[in-house]
Amino acid sequence: MNIKNISLQNIKQKLQVKKPWDDVIIFVFNILIAIPIFIIAHQNLIEFDWTFNLDRILLFLLIIISIQLIFRLLRTIIIACVILYLLALTYGTVSGHYGFNSVYEDYNSMIYTMSDNPNPQDIIIAKLLPFPNKSKIISAIEYENPKVRNFAIMAISKNHKTIRGYSEYRTIIQCFAVFKEINHRWNYVSDPKNGDYIATASESLSYFSGDCDDHSILMAACIRAIGGTPRLIHTKGHIYPEILIGSLHDLETVNYLIKNVLFEKESYRKQLHYHIDERNQVWLNLDYTAKYPGGPFMSEEILGALTLN
Repeated sequence: MNIKNISLQNIKQKLQVKKPWDDVIIFVFNILIAIPIFIIAHQNLIEFDWTFNLDRILLFLLIIISIQLIFRLLRTIIIACVILYLLALTYGTVSGHYGFNSVYEDYNSMIYTMSDNPNPQDIIIAKLLPFPNKSKIISAIEYENPKVRNFAIMAISKNHKTIRGYSEYRTIIQCFAVFKEINHRWNYVSDPKNGDYIATASESLSYFSGDCDDHSILMAACIRAIGGTPRLIHTKGHIYPEILIGSLHDLETVNYLIKNVLFEKESYRKQLHYHIDERNQVWLNLDYTAKYPGGPFMSEEILGALTLN
């Protein structure tokens, strides 16, 4: 036996977990993966209407057994990856970044959304697809920049300042004032050829010009600067901002405000366009193409969402 084989065996022994804990780890990991796979298979395979849904019970068992066999063949690699993942989550939890609680919330929201979606595989794809230029966009949303907040305050003083009697929705009304000011001024200008230019919020304040991501960055920064909750939606070749409205009850009030008080002419005989997320929260469209909050979507298909709490 040569040195190379000895070293490989030593590494393998160090990565091994004592029984029965190796089987427990693999089984738990199996269940977590089997649930979303079962939802996808359930939605895409024909149901046979067997008694007590036995066809679906057998389908779930078949998925679990198949994954378990694969994991057993790759036992050492799987357990090593799980251990590394747990260490990364532990570090994230201690450092205040992405940790165990974040994984729990993301997994819950994914399963909840998949169960109500006729194409649950699209949810998995959306989770796996990276949000384009995510780090650059987050850095460009300078909501603490004095220029950004001062512009937002100016927009509030200029628009909807006299609205009374809706103190519970004051922040949303003020965010709509910001929307009105930005969209009234915005001039669409394409990025340089063969390039993706990301302008900061303060930079866009100079000329109110740029493409969809520049508009989204400025809108998100100004909304967050005055206490609103924005998010950015990524679709095919497009990014646009949305604002958190709240519940469906809140939407009724906001609908009345938009149609009868704030944007009466712009929204006359038109409907509001919004999304409802996995927590049943309503997000209203604020795209640069919209003449009023909740105007028509430029693109319906969602490939990713970047929420800015």
